[in-house]
Parts: sequence; C-alpha cells; structure tokens
Amino acid sequence: MAHLSMSSPMGSLTLFEEDGALVALEWGRVPGGSSSSLLADGKDQLDAYFDRRLHSFSLPLRPAGTPFQKSVWQCMRAIPFGLTRTYGELADELNSAARAVGGACGRNPLPIIIPCHRVLGSAGLGGYSGGDGLSTKRLLLRLEGALA
Repeated sequence: MAHLSMSSPMGSLTLFEEDGALVALEWGRVPGGSSSSLLADGKDQLDAYFDRRLHSFSLPLRPAGTPFQKSVWQCMRAIPFGLTRTYGELADELNSAARAVGGACGRNPLPIIIPCHRVLGSAGLGGYSGGDGLSTKRLLLRLEGALA
C-alpha cells in the first residue's frame, strides 16, 4: 500500500493510499514509502491545517468500516473547525446510542482528517485513540480554538 510519512506538531504521521483514496492516517513513521500526487496533497493539507490555514480537508477518502461507522464518520466530517459536538448529540442524530458513537470514533482510521477529536463526552473530553490519547485530543482542540 502506498504511504508517506511526515513530521507534524503531533509527532510523526503516516498517510496511506489505496486505489486513489486515503484509507488511513497513523501515528508514527513507516519505513520506505512512495510518492503520489494524492499523498503529497494530503501532506500539504495537513501542514496547512497545523498552520491554521486550512479548516476543512478536501481529499478523496475511503475508510474501511461498517455502514454505521461510516455514518458516524460522515457526521464528524460535518462538525466545523473550532466547534465540538457530544457523543450523545451525534447518537440522537443517528438514532443510536452514545456508546456506539464512541466505539465508531475509536475505530476512525483517518483521525484529524475525519475529526473525531471534535466529539466530546457529556461530562468532558471523552476519549481519544490517536497519538498520546487525551493529550493529543487537547492539542488538536486548542489548535482549533475549541479548548482554552
């Protein structure tokens, strides 16, 4: 699978491409790698996001997941830069349960690009499966001005 590793304020990240779409973003550096216009565009858009010059990603995405997970990820993509929603709010929108939404957030294969960091628990931050967990979620929310 084609991939490109990059440095970011969140540490090393690796983008993965398959059949002309991004399928995953993982923390850490993967040896080797390859170049494609999509991977380069993904890196450029992530750099612009971290510089606060980009508020919405425009990349072809094909995350693997169940139909329910994909519906949650679509709802997360609709949350604007700098704003947050709760697991419960997304669950109400999807006629589901907050715990199920949280499970789908935790399985998001394209964190940052599909902004699961913008989804909070009713009593606080909730969880975050990327990077260093909640400290990474806090950094992303601060970057967007959604957390003091």
